[in-house]
Amino acid sequence: MKVIDTRIPEVKIIEPNVFGDERGFFMETWNQKQFEELVTGKPTQFVQDNHSKSKKGTLRGLHYQTENTQGKLVRVVSGEVFDVAVDIRKGSSTFGQWVGEYLSADNRRQLWVPEGFAHGFYVTSDEAEFVYKCTDYYTPQAEHCIIWSDPDLRIKWPIIDRLLVSEKDSKGQKFEILMI
Repeated sequence: MKVIDTRIPEVKIIEPNVFGDERGFFMETWNQKQFEELVTGKPTQFVQDNHSKSKKGTLRGLHYQTENTQGKLVRVVSGEVFDVAVDIRKGSSTFGQWVGEYLSADNRRQLWVPEGFAHGFYVTSDEAEFVYKCTDYYTPQAEHCIIWSDPDLRIKWPIIDRLLVSEKDSKGQKFEILMI
């Protein structure tokens, strides 16, 4: 496994070792010991796995929980997405900054989005299947959303030709609420 730093030190790109031949390929997508040694530097337990399928142009996020905050290890098993993590940790030197990475079935990259970050993604392929491990359980009453187009964040989403956003996500709050 190769771990690549991003502009925000706690957010990491993970490139698994892939072994391929004319039959196909094999890769290890999760190894507790290596993850803790190379990525988080501390014990990390995942309690929930999620899988979503979305059409081209779908934007999900920017989601976060105020209780039972979740770290997420995300990857794409079919298609491609532009994945975004926004630092919402008050007092952090990178508060309000974001990292965006293309994750795809072809590049097999994973992104570690630690607790204290809002997360979202935009589907750039015809469709995409997105899977992720979470460090805490989904808590609907503690879930919040920052509007994807917030002018304070200036996220450079690669909007291609259409945008499909849920009603809930289209009503996301402005980032400035977190600055209070």
